[in-house]
This record gives sequence, C-alpha cells and structure tokens, in this order.
Amino acid sequence: MYSTTVDGEVLSFGTSGMLYHSNKLMYDRGTKTLWHQFLGEPVVGPLADSGVKLELIPVALTTWAGWLALHPDTTVLSIETGVYPPSSYAPEDDRRSIYFRYRNTPDTIFPVPQRADLLDTKAQVLGLILNGQAKAYPFESLSRELVINDTVAGQALVVVATDQGVGARAYERSSFKFSLSRTGSGDGSITLTDLNDRPWQIEEEALVLVENPSERLPRLPSRASYWFGWYSFHPGTQVYAGSDDAP
Repeated sequence: MYSTTVDGEVLSFGTSGMLYHSNKLMYDRGTKTLWHQFLGEPVVGPLADSGVKLELIPVALTTWAGWLALHPDTTVLSIETGVYPPSSYAPEDDRRSIYFRYRNTPDTIFPVPQRADLLDTKAQVLGLILNGQAKAYPFESLSRELVINDTVAGQALVVVATDQGVGARAYERSSFKFSLSRTGSGDGSITLTDLNDRPWQIEEEALVLVENPSERLPRLPSRASYWFGWYSFHPGTQVYAGSDDAP
C-alpha cells in the first residue's frame, strides 16, 4: 500500500494490464506514466527518472478474525462494486476465487528472469529495507518463532507475527529485547514483554509501553510478498534463517 500524494498532489492510479518480472505495472491517470507496483517508482512516461517515489504505508497480511479481534470497529469495503459480481471476491481459500489455482501451484504463469532457490518460488515473506539493506522473513519462520529480535544494517527491530505466521508487523526496538507475553485474552490484545518484564501493547502505528503510553517504538514499513517477487526487485536481500541468524 502506498500514499498517493506526491509533491502535494493526489494521484489516481489504474492497472495498465502489463507486467514486469510477473508484477503489475500501474499508471497514473494524470500523466499516463507507468509505475512499478512493487517499488512505487515511475518507469516509463513523463515522470520516469524524476526521482519521485511513492511512500510505502505499513500493512499486515492477516486473517479477518485476527484483524477484527484487534479492530472490532473496522469498516469493510463493499463487494457490491457495480464493476464485478460479488462472486468474483470469493475468499482466497475458496476454489471459486479468481486466483485460487495460481496461489496453489508452485510456479509463476509468466517468466521471472531473476530467481534464487534459497526459498520456494511462492514462499511468503515479510520484506523490509533498512538503511539500504533488504531482508526477508519467511512466514514459515514467523509461524514457529512469532517474535524475532533482529538487527538489519545497524537498525534494531522486532518482527511480531500474530496469526501463526501471518499478521506480521515490524517495529523499531531500540535497545530492548522482546518476548511474547500474552495472546487470546478475549479482547484481541497482544502484548510483548521486555527484559524488565514491562508489557508493551502491539498497535498498528507503534509498540506502546503500557505503563507509560508516551513511550512508543514506531512501526517500520514492510510488505508481505511471494519470495520470487521480493527477490526480483531486491536481489541483494538477506534472508532470515532462524534464531541463530539474529544477534
């Protein structure tokens, strides 16, 4: 997800129908410039090579139940769009969903020239970039560890998975080291504990110290992706390999 505000102007985007490395190219309706969906950068058209880049907004790939537990007042985008029938928006695990077959086959439909066999082609990862260094955290690792204290390019961070690997979010952690304190309390709250046994509440924008809510550790921009997509655009990426990999 990106902010569409560029230099004070709000851009409107559409899908061009074209792909690059099996990833869609968007276009903005004002200038007709083509943009990398994965990088948020213009590549062909009037804005190409302008240095403009869309701001990445942190999101979480999670389950509806997991999200609703944390955010019971959530509003939902209607599937009565008037463009496609509601049946086109079947859940991902429903065989009638548009991309069910694609998600459940091991390879891509279209060629992807840059690949690495460190992970399966369609392994899901949480990817982030800190100080110019990219790193990918496989959902498989997140489902086992749930809380990962790590350092990337000198930046201390913690990655938290709330729904058996999905729902992953990354935060700054300063000098703290965290462990999972509590889940499933009934109100959807998830709490981390630092080495001083102080509880921190997981929120969308930050980790918040319960005893002093003014103390906050900001959330870091990250994105959930298939491995092939992340590697295609970040071939120099590191890959989290388990607890022995973290400092």
